[in-house]
Amino acid sequence: MRYILVTAALVGMVSCGGGNRPSGVPSASGEISNACQSAGRSAASPALCGCVQSVANQTLNGRDQSRAAEFFADPQLAQDTRQSDNASSEAFWLRYKSFTELASQICVPAA
Repeated sequence: MRYILVTAALVGMVSCGGGNRPSGVPSASGEISNACQSAGRSAASPALCGCVQSVANQTLNGRDQSRAAEFFADPQLAQDTRQSDNASSEAFWLRYKSFTELASQICVPAA
């Protein structure tokens, strides 16, 4: 149970890709893209990770991106953040959740 939400969030980010990126899908480089590619997940590709980074650039500030990038290496940190009673962590989690939902919609490969 402790990894269900973390896994769902990360799977949502990396399962929406692999293979060719449809034209018009944004791509960028940065901390999240690097963490995504370095995490060793089979669905992660440069195109997918670049798309996720592009969404992060539009929805998260630099500090939030750095914090989110840490989740790739330490999923337990994501779980701890989600369960935190700290107001700052709660606010970040809402921004992060919105980011992952949008990335899951935008970074979907062509069917």
